[in-house]
Amino acid sequence: MKKIFFFFLFAVISYTVFAQSASEHLTFKGVPINGTLNEFVSKLKQKGLAHIGTEEGIAMLKGDFAAYKNCTIAAVSLKQKNLVAKVGVIFPSLETWSSLSNNYFSLKEMLTKKYGEPAVCVEEFQNDFGKDNDNLKIHGVKMDKCKYVTGYATAKGNIELHIKGDVMNGCYVTLIYFDKINGEIIEAEAMDDL
Repeated sequence: MKKIFFFFLFAVISYTVFAQSASEHLTFKGVPINGTLNEFVSKLKQKGLAHIGTEEGIAMLKGDFAAYKNCTIAAVSLKQKNLVAKVGVIFPSLETWSSLSNNYFSLKEMLTKKYGEPAVCVEEFQNDFGKDNDNLKIHGVKMDKCKYVTGYATAKGNIELHIKGDVMNGCYVTLIYFDKINGEIIEAEAMDDL
C-alpha cells in the first residue's frame, strides 16, 4: 500500500513540476519556447507547420500563423547550447502601405488584447516619407526610413512587432518572441566567455 501511495505522490509531484516549468516559458502557437531545436520543431510540426530546413542553429518553417497564410517561421537556438530562446514570424510581403499597415495594426490589436498595453510603441517615418501617400510610405519602408515597432514585456519574456522591408525582399511585418528564462541562460553563458 505504501508503494502505491508513494508512486501516486511521485506522479503528482512530477506532473506539477513539469506543468510549472512549461508554464514559466513564453509560448508560441501554444508550445513553450523551450527544449532543443529538434524537440521544438517537432512540436511545431504537430501544430501544422512544415519544416523547410535547419542551418546554423536556425530552423525554418512555413505555415499559417494567427489567421495569416504562408508565413515563414524561424526558431533560433544558440548552436553551442542547443536551447531555443527566440522565435520569429515573417508575414507575407505586401505591395501597398494600406495592406502592410492593416496587418501591423491588426496584429497589434490582438497582441494588446492578449498581453496588455505595450511597453514600447514607436510609429514614425523619417523625413517626408510619412506623408499621406501610399507609394511614398512603401518606398520609405524599403529605404529603412520607417520605424514602426511595438514591444510587449511579460514575466515570461518579450514580444516585438515590426514593419520591415528592403528593396530586395519587399515590405512585411515581423513578430519576434524572446523567452526570458532561456534568454538569460544563453546570456549567462555568453558572459562566462567575457
